[in-house]
Amino acid sequence: MAAATVITRGARPILRPTTANNLRICADCRRSFVTNQVLNSGHNKWSKIRHEKAANDLKKNMMRTAFGKDIASLSRLFGPDPNQNFQLAAMIEKAKKASVPKSVIDAAIARGQGRSLTGGVLEPMTFEIMVPPSTAIIVDIETESKTRILQDLNQMVKKAKGTAGSSKFFFTRVGRVVFQKSETGVDVDDIMDDAIEAGAEDLENDADGNIVVWTEPSKTTHVAKSIGDKFNLKISSCGITWSPNEDTKAKLDSSEDLVLLAELLDDLREYPDVRSIYSNVTRGNMSDQEWESIEQHLDV
Repeated sequence: MAAATVITRGARPILRPTTANNLRICADCRRSFVTNQVLNSGHNKWSKIRHEKAANDLKKNMMRTAFGKDIASLSRLFGPDPNQNFQLAAMIEKAKKASVPKSVIDAAIARGQGRSLTGGVLEPMTFEIMVPPSTAIIVDIETESKTRILQDLNQMVKKAKGTAGSSKFFFTRVGRVVFQKSETGVDVDDIMDDAIEAGAEDLENDADGNIVVWTEPSKTTHVAKSIGDKFNLKISSCGITWSPNEDTKAKLDSSEDLVLLAELLDDLREYPDVRSIYSNVTRGNMSDQEWESIEQHLDV
C-alpha cells in the first residue's frame, strides 16, 4: 500500500496518497458525498409538496361531493330545470364559483332524477361493513351495475381486514333537512310549531347558523317543501341519513386498525357510485390529524 502524507487543515487531518494512481477514499467519505444536507433538503421539500398537493386534492374532492349532494337534492325536490328551479340555479352558480366542473354539476342534476349522465337508470343500494375492532359502516350507493360495485367494494373491505355484513343494528334511519341561515332573521323558534305539525321530530341550529330539522324518513320531503315555502327558506340539503345509536358507538384508539379504517374510507369516498358514508366510530386516544383522516370522510 502506498505511503500517505498527513496534512492538517484546521482540526481535521486529511490523508493524501503520494501516488495519484493509487487513490483510495474511505467508506465514510464516500457516504458523505451522497447523503449531504442539500440532497436531503430537496427530498424533504418534495415530500412536503406532495403532501400538500394530496391534502388540497382531498379538499377539492370533498367540496365537489358536497355540492353534488346539494344539487342532486334540489333537482329531486323541485325539478332539474334551473330556469324553473331557482334554488337549483343558485346552487349551480355557487358550485361554478367554487370551480366545480360542469360534468360534476350535470351528473348531480341527472342523479337527482334517478339517472346517470349517460341516461342509465340508477339503482339505490346499501352496503354494510364491519371492521376491527368493532366499527360499523353503512354506505349509500346509486349505481347502474350492482354486480360490479359489490365486487369492487368487497375487495376494499377485505384489504381493510373487514367483512361485508349486517351493521344496520348500530344505526337509526332518520330524515334531515338543512335550511340556509335566513336573511330575514327567521330561526328555529319561528318555525317550530309548523315544523312539528308537518312531521319534524327535532330542530336545532348548526355551527353556521343554519336550521337543521330532523324528521321521520317518510316526512322529510314534505317538511322541506312546506316549511321552505311558508317561511321563504332556502334548502341547503335534504335527505335520509343513518344516525349511529349512542349505546352502540365504538371508540377507536391510534392503532393499525385506525390506519386501515382511514384507508378504507378514503377508497370508498373516491368510488364514483358512493353517495354517503356513515359510521359508529368515535374518537379515542389519537392525534388530531389521525381523527381528521377518519372524520373528513363521514357524512353527518
